[in-house]
Amino acid sequence: MAALHDALTPVFDEVIRRNPGEAEFHQAVREVLESLGPVLGKRPEYADAEIIRRLCEPERQIIFRVPWVDDAGRVQLNRGFRVEFNSALGPYKGGIRFHPSVYLGIVKFLGFEQIFKNALTGMPIGGGKGGSDFDPKGRSDAEVMRFCQSFMTELYRHIGEHTDVPAGDIGVGGREIGYLFGQYKRITNRYESGVLTGKGITWGGSQVRTESTGYGTVFFVKEALAARGMDLEGRRVVVSGSGNVAIYATEKAQALGAKVVATSDSSGYVVDEAGIDLDLLKEIKNGHRGRVSDYAARRDSAHFVAGGSIWDVPCDIALPCATQNELDADAAAALVRNGCLIVAEGANMPTTPEATRVLREGGVVFAPGKAVNAGGVATSALEMQQNASRDSWSFEHTEQRLSEIMSSIHARCLETADEYGAPGDYVAGANIAGFTHVADAMLALGVI
Repeated sequence: MAALHDALTPVFDEVIRRNPGEAEFHQAVREVLESLGPVLGKRPEYADAEIIRRLCEPERQIIFRVPWVDDAGRVQLNRGFRVEFNSALGPYKGGIRFHPSVYLGIVKFLGFEQIFKNALTGMPIGGGKGGSDFDPKGRSDAEVMRFCQSFMTELYRHIGEHTDVPAGDIGVGGREIGYLFGQYKRITNRYESGVLTGKGITWGGSQVRTESTGYGTVFFVKEALAARGMDLEGRRVVVSGSGNVAIYATEKAQALGAKVVATSDSSGYVVDEAGIDLDLLKEIKNGHRGRVSDYAARRDSAHFVAGGSIWDVPCDIALPCATQNELDADAAAALVRNGCLIVAEGANMPTTPEATRVLREGGVVFAPGKAVNAGGVATSALEMQQNASRDSWSFEHTEQRLSEIMSSIHARCLETADEYGAPGDYVAGANIAGFTHVADAMLALGVI
C-alpha cells in the first residue's frame, strides 16, 4: 500500500473506526485517499472545510427488511439497503444489486466509488447504491416479482427523479427493473419515468443502456491505446465474467478488430483460440441461463477449465468484468509475465490493491473502474435526459454520445494526472478529477 498524506491518515483511521468490518469500503476509501496528497498541497481549502471527511460519510443509509412469499407458500426474509452517499452534483444515482454477498459494506463501497465515477461523466448526478442479499438465481419469475414488489414497497419512500434514481446492477436486469417500476407506479399513482433507469425501450428506456458498460469499457481502452500510438486491431483480449458487461465488451472489442479468446463465469473459464462466438455465448447465457462449460461443449475450437484463473491465458488486453477483487497478485504476475499491455476494469474494483501494485510495477497500463466502466451510468444519465424531455434517441445517436463521454473521461484523466505530477497515471487522474469536481460543489453549497 502507498503511504497516506499526513493530513489524511486520521481521516482513514476515522473511517475504519466508524465502519468496522466493512473491508470493501475501507479498500475503496484508501484507494482514493492515496491519490489526494498532491491535491491538499494545491487546494488547502478542502482540508479547512473538512471536505474529505464529509465525503467519506454517507448522507443517508437506509436498511430495511424485505418479506416475501415463495412459490411453495413459505415466507422468506431478506435485507434491503440504499446508501445515498453524496448529492452535491445532483440526485443520487447508482444501481441496485441482488446477490447473496450484499451487505452494508459492499453497498457503501459501491456508493463511494459511484460518487467519483458519476462526477467523471460530467453529468449532473450524485452518487448512491443499493441492493439486497436476495439471490434471483433459480427463482421463478413470480418469485422475483413478489420480491421486487416487497423491496419497492419500502424503497419508494426514498427515491424520485429529483432525489435518488436507481438502476440495475448484478442480479438486476430488465426483468427486475420492470417489476420495481411497476410497483413504484402502483404505489405512487405516478408514471415517473425518470425514477429508475435501465427500463425497457418501449416504456421509457434508452437505446444502448444494456450494452453501455461493456461498450464504454472498450471505448476507454481504444483511447488508451491511441494515446500510445496503438489500436485494437488484432489484439488478443481476455474478458472475465459473462453478464452484460462482459458480453458487450466482447461484442465491441470484436467489432473494432480485436480477438477475444477467453471468458468466464463462477464455474470456470473457457478458451477459444478461434475467437469467442458471440452469438453462441449470448444464446447460452441470455437465452438459456447456461454456463460457459455449455459453450465449450458446443464449440469444437473451445475448451473449458474448471476453476483456475482466466488470467493465465496470454493476452494483450485484460478486461476484468465480473466482480470485486477477482484479480489478485498471482493473477497480476501472470499477466505481467505474459506481456499484457493494458488491464482495464469493466467491473467495480475487480483488482486487489496488491494486484494493482504488481501491474503498475510490471509496466502494465492500469485503468480503474471508476473511469473505465462509467459508460453504464453515463447512458443512464442520457436516459434521464430523454425522460425529462419526453424524447427518444436512436441507437446510433446514443452510442455516439457514449463514445464522446468516454473519450472525454479518458482525456480528463490524463490531463489531471499531468497537472498533479503523475503523467500517464489513470488511477491518480480519475481519483483527483472526480474528487475535485465534487469537492468544489461541496464548497459552493456550504456545510450541509
